[in-house]
Amino acid sequence: MSGMGAASPPDLRIGLGWDRHRLEAGRPCVLAGVTIPHPAGPAGHSDGDAVLHALADAILGAAGLDDLGTLFPDHDPRWRGAAGAVFVAEAVARARVLGLRPASADVVVIADAPKLAPHRPEMRARLAALLGLPADRVNLKGKTTELGLGDRIEAYAVVLLTGAPA
Repeated sequence: MSGMGAASPPDLRIGLGWDRHRLEAGRPCVLAGVTIPHPAGPAGHSDGDAVLHALADAILGAAGLDDLGTLFPDHDPRWRGAAGAVFVAEAVARARVLGLRPASADVVVIADAPKLAPHRPEMRARLAALLGLPADRVNLKGKTTELGLGDRIEAYAVVLLTGAPA
C-alpha cells in the first residue's frame, strides 16, 4: 500500500451533561419534551425539563462550547418558561456550525416518581426526533434511588458527535 495515504479517522467527540430539578406541586411534568401525568413537575426558570437540559449540555460539551447556564442564563427573561427543545435545537445548530452532528445519545433519568416506563417509547422517539437520529441511536433509561427521594428529577446524558475527518 505504499504511496497511498491512509484515510483520516472521523472527528468523534463525546459530551456529558447533567441536570437536576426539584419537583413542585402544580407544575406540568415535562421530561424529554413529553408531558407526563403527575401532580408535580420540575421547577425552573424554563420548563425545568432536566432530560433535555442534560442533553443540550452534553451536545455543547462535545462541541467544546459554553455550557447551558452560560448560553441561556436563568436571569435572562427571554428563557423564562422556554421549552427544553429550544435549548437542544440551539445546541445542535451550534454544533453543526462547527461541522459536527449527533451520532448517538444515551440518557439516564433518576427519579422515584413519576414512573417513566409507560412513557419511555414516546420520550425516546422525541429525543431521536430532536437529534435527527433514528430511534435505535438514542436510548433512555429510568432509575429509582430506592431512597424515597420523590422530590426531584435528575438526568445524565452522553452524546457522541461526529464530523468530517480532522
